[in-house]
Amino acid sequence: MLKVYQLQNGGLRGVEISPDSEFPTTSLWIDLLNPTLDERRAVDKFLHMELPSRADMEEIEISSRLYQEDDGIFMTALILSNSESDIPKADVVTFVLAHDKLVTIRYIDPQPFRTFAARCERTSHYANKAESVLLGLVDTIIDRMADVLERIGNDVEAINHEIFNPEAKKPIGAKDFQGVLGRLGMKHGATSKMRESLLSIGRVLTFLSQAVEGKANKDVKAHIKTLTRDVQSLQDHSSFIAGKLSYLQDGTLGLINNEQNNIIKIMSVAAMVFLPPTLIASIYGMNFKFMPELDWFYGYALSLLLMIVSGIVPYFWFKRRGWL
Repeated sequence: MLKVYQLQNGGLRGVEISPDSEFPTTSLWIDLLNPTLDERRAVDKFLHMELPSRADMEEIEISSRLYQEDDGIFMTALILSNSESDIPKADVVTFVLAHDKLVTIRYIDPQPFRTFAARCERTSHYANKAESVLLGLVDTIIDRMADVLERIGNDVEAINHEIFNPEAKKPIGAKDFQGVLGRLGMKHGATSKMRESLLSIGRVLTFLSQAVEGKANKDVKAHIKTLTRDVQSLQDHSSFIAGKLSYLQDGTLGLINNEQNNIIKIMSVAAMVFLPPTLIASIYGMNFKFMPELDWFYGYALSLLLMIVSGIVPYFWFKRRGWL
């Protein structure tokens, strides 16, 4: 899909056009979502430059993601989509600043793009320059990531309360630790993608700050500096959440080990309690010809009494030692 945002009524209004249509001269933002080959070629022809392909965008080298060429600034960052779920999707998005226009190339449709597009139609704040549109879009992406990170933090706090709350109605043995580990793993995966995305956005802002040095006005530089600080603060917060998730995983595994140890301890105590009665029963169950107690009138009652006493004594001894 090829969508062009142009200046209209004090804001930016998006219009979807076909590849063989004429590009509006007042266009400020060109958005390519899952572009076809014809749409890419149309934008290449309009800007007199070659946009990066899907394979170029997926290159992991910094020199392939952040570079200047043909009077254009090319920046590729990892952006999260479907971030409201526990399984967010991360994919590369390329931002190109060239000839006072912003071009975005993407194969995902994150919520911040739709939010920012709707915001542009209501306000003229981003309608001055392509740099303002880019920074406004990045600002919206960062705000969305902050909301998602806050939600993850609240979920992690709820899991922490579920694991370690001493006033919980369920005893430790009745808790679903397997489910807890699964949820912790999902949160850890989402946080890892968040940190990777923040790292790529931070690199984009650093590169953009250097690329526009001496060209941009003070407002643009101040905005870049503010966004860089926001990204740094989110990176610190995501690192804190990642550390807490690791602690909760270790704590959950420790509780599982304790629960297993308690089960083994109970089985061991039970084996020790029943061992003396089993020994007595085994002795009098032997088939030797000469066993005087077999002919004794009180032999059966005495053997039962010995087995009961030999089972009770170890039990109370374990109880006194605090092993039960």
